[in-house]
Amino acid sequence: MRVLYYAPGAASFVVHWLLIELGLEAELRPVDIAAGEQKRAEYLALNPGGVVPTYVDDGQVMCEAAAIAMRLGDHRAGHLAPTFDAPARAFYNQWMFHLANAVQPLFRIWWYPHEVAGEANVELAREHVAPRIEAAWQRIDDHLAKNGPYLLGGQPTVADFYLTMLLRWSRHMPRPGDRWPHLGALAARMKARPSFARLCDREGLTEWR
Repeated sequence: MRVLYYAPGAASFVVHWLLIELGLEAELRPVDIAAGEQKRAEYLALNPGGVVPTYVDDGQVMCEAAAIAMRLGDHRAGHLAPTFDAPARAFYNQWMFHLANAVQPLFRIWWYPHEVAGEANVELAREHVAPRIEAAWQRIDDHLAKNGPYLLGGQPTVADFYLTMLLRWSRHMPRPGDRWPHLGALAARMKARPSFARLCDREGLTEWR
């Protein structure tokens, strides 16, 4: 039995999307972030970090979106992730770690600048992190220009699903990620997948469709 604890549009987005894309049934359990349900004792017993997603598969609990996404990508070998012995696997791992470790944390600063800079420096923190996010988009756009249309070339992988989630997160920034030409083209292709529309319908998301 699979269970996904999620919040609409949060980091659980990519896990939920992949479950739909791969045709894997899972029980969906919403977590009300605004109400603080992620900090309640019963949830912290599953996920001590107090964040979403939490994914349970046959009693095994996983808590990191990128790790869960990679596990799901291996559900059907070679479909959305290179096989373990494929040369492209190294580059797939590289992009997944880059997105999770170098790009995603920048959004935490953008949304919660008081955590790192204090309430008095909220706007200053955002002014400093916005160029770093834009630099990340430029690096990826340059890569796609030479090696695209997807991160690993001609076919999408889990890394492109993950990237699309991060692009969605940037939609209200001064320069959203899909304003870069190759990123915008990738986003359009990924949003055209039937699984994306189904995901947005399930989570009640109307923006960036």
